[in-house]
Amino acid sequence: MSALKTQITNDMKLAMKAKDKAALKALRMILGAIKQREVDERIELNDTQAMAVIQKMVKQRKDSISQFKDAGRDDLVDVEEAELIIINNYMPKQLSESEVLVAVDQAIAATGASSMQDMGKLMGVLKTQLDGKADMGVVSGLIRSKLQ
Repeated sequence: MSALKTQITNDMKLAMKAKDKAALKALRMILGAIKQREVDERIELNDTQAMAVIQKMVKQRKDSISQFKDAGRDDLVDVEEAELIIINNYMPKQLSESEVLVAVDQAIAATGASSMQDMGKLMGVLKTQLDGKADMGVVSGLIRSKLQ
């Protein structure tokens, strides 16, 4: 079992003992998503693959929060935000916008990118460096502003 899955399982046991229903629900959801992918692909996920599942869950929660706010469903927004806080505990520390800008500038210099046609090349380079550490939507926006 990967270290990340072990940590989540241990945290789930602690949440059970503490009778923290919200945390327990979110942790079970995380483990369920990881196990579902393992069953679907008939493999045991390593930490990197499990992190990709968690990143997808974070993106889903952010999208849901946005949609629920637009619909005026504050009760559902609260639930999603509580889950997002717990899920974010398992994400790596997020880089600040200035740190992301430095990485974008370095990638532009390294690849010699000069126009929007180089966007794919830059995203490929930056995805490996920043995956999990920065919102790739924000990275994409920063690249666009630099290349225009």
